Amino acid sequence: MAKRRHHLIPLFTTRATATLSVALVLFILGLAAFMGIAAHKVTQGIKENMGFVILFNEDVTASDIDAVKTRLKKMTGVRETIYSSPDAVLDRWQKMVGDDEDIIKLADVNPFVGEIEVKVLPAYASTDSISLLTAPIMLMPQVSEVKVHTAMVDRVNATLRSISMALVFVAIALLTVSFILIFNTVRLTVYARRFTIYTMKLVGATSSFIRRPFLTDNLINGLVAGLIASIALVATVYYGSTYEQEIAGLIEWELVAAVLAGVIVTGMLICLVAAIFAANRYLRLSYDEMFK
Repeated sequence: MAKRRHHLIPLFTTRATATLSVALVLFILGLAAFMGIAAHKVTQGIKENMGFVILFNEDVTASDIDAVKTRLKKMTGVRETIYSSPDAVLDRWQKMVGDDEDIIKLADVNPFVGEIEVKVLPAYASTDSISLLTAPIMLMPQVSEVKVHTAMVDRVNATLRSISMALVFVAIALLTVSFILIFNTVRLTVYARRFTIYTMKLVGATSSFIRRPFLTDNLINGLVAGLIASIALVATVYYGSTYEQEIAGLIEWELVAAVLAGVIVTGMLICLVAAIFAANRYLRLSYDEMFK
């Protein structure tokens, strides 16, 4: 009885170590997925605040302003419009420069005109798309000028593209490293039972019969590792959301659930595929080759 226990303890230790190793890799992979989702949301938020400003003529009427608003509502790329009267523009400018410079005292008149701040949809947050939207607006007689910060738009898009490419590269690298680490971990668990495989071959067991328990065990290991990683990820996300309010604003629990499901499925699939390759390898080896 003691001898059997002596053999079970190393086997249990090997499986536990392999499961925890896979869980750690899946945890890191899940964190990378959460970072990608957060970066996407931040990117969308930045793009949703991009657009242009329409400046009206000094003699513009309320009906003229309504005509421009109606035209903007019909444009598919426009997400939101905010109208500011000349007094509102003056107040905003005064708050920006402070009370030391009173433009009313200097000019005896409000030099600002009414304006509409237009925010576009994220898909239209580029110089070319904004130019297509502003072209017909500039031809309207009520409009004196359309301001587009072209350099800023291009700079923001270039930065966002660089960040997106970096995240894609990191995700691919993590996925590759994760597969290699999990594959090697599963291979070690199969290696520990390689003589069992050889013994089963000697008594006439078929390859599929020998392979089945290894696939089942590693599929369960992947499931357990995915569940452990998911619990750790939920705890990390919950702690981050309670510790920092900005993080809480980026969290959508539907996406969190999707990532957790993906982590579990990924763990099971990678463990299953690694077990298939590892089991097939030792099924082909002779007795002497098993010592190498």
